[in-house]
Amino acid sequence: MPWLQLQINSSDDGAAAIETALLEAGSVAVTLQDNADQPLFEPELGQTPLWQKTRVTGLFEADTDMGSLVAEYPQLASGKIEILEDKDWEREWMDNYQPMSFGKRLWICPSWRKPPDANAVNLMLDPGLAFGTGTHPTTALCLEWLDQQHLDGTTVVDYGCGSGILSIAALLLGASKVIAIDNDPQALLATRDNAERNHIAEQRLQVLLPDQVPKYIQADVVIANILAGPLCELSSVLLSLLRPSGQLALSGILDSQQHMVAEHYRPAIDFSIPAQREEWLRIQGTKQIE
Repeated sequence: MPWLQLQINSSDDGAAAIETALLEAGSVAVTLQDNADQPLFEPELGQTPLWQKTRVTGLFEADTDMGSLVAEYPQLASGKIEILEDKDWEREWMDNYQPMSFGKRLWICPSWRKPPDANAVNLMLDPGLAFGTGTHPTTALCLEWLDQQHLDGTTVVDYGCGSGILSIAALLLGASKVIAIDNDPQALLATRDNAERNHIAEQRLQVLLPDQVPKYIQADVVIANILAGPLCELSSVLLSLLRPSGQLALSGILDSQQHMVAEHYRPAIDFSIPAQREEWLRIQGTKQIE
């Protein structure tokens, strides 16, 4: 069955009212999208900003009387109505999601596809259950860094684990134990699910909320792919989890934020040259021996 799609161009101030009108008018789904290629980076605490030019789209069943609907909700009159042919959107999305390589050894593969290289380190991931798939530049930067490390026998802390993609990659690359930490219980559930999918033994992966983290941990590696603000706020926590001469990797940092974040970790961390993808950075370094 086809659908009717109503698209309205709005400002950031007017988008919420249009979204409300679409829902009241019977839209089965509403999406808000950037309508001018305007990036939104790290918002202030408690804020959920929209793009200055926002496209609001409502999806309606095919038999909806759009003329009567627009007459009842005049704020929707400027919208463009299109017929959206029905298709198996889930199948189309699955067909387009391809395995990705990171570094020399590591591949991230959707769980429904055969890995391209059976001898590689293959992390099987179901993106539909995850908060991180490797497609974002910051995740890719972290995966590439893990691929370069000698992780055999190490203990790794993944702070802000999301889907667990970095935790599981570290374990598949040789880490003995990973402590995955996130303040979102859904992220912890996704991490456990993805670990099970990759046949990770339970005793090798500890999944914790921040207030459950033991104080005695001294990891060989600490990795955190979050955002600049939380990375600054968590500097003392992350440093306390890392043993002297241990390795620290931080991502989720814009080029303009590099020095601000690094200053929160100096002089404890001796940083090397950062790595960059698009506007995002990964900074990494070694914890100095006191």
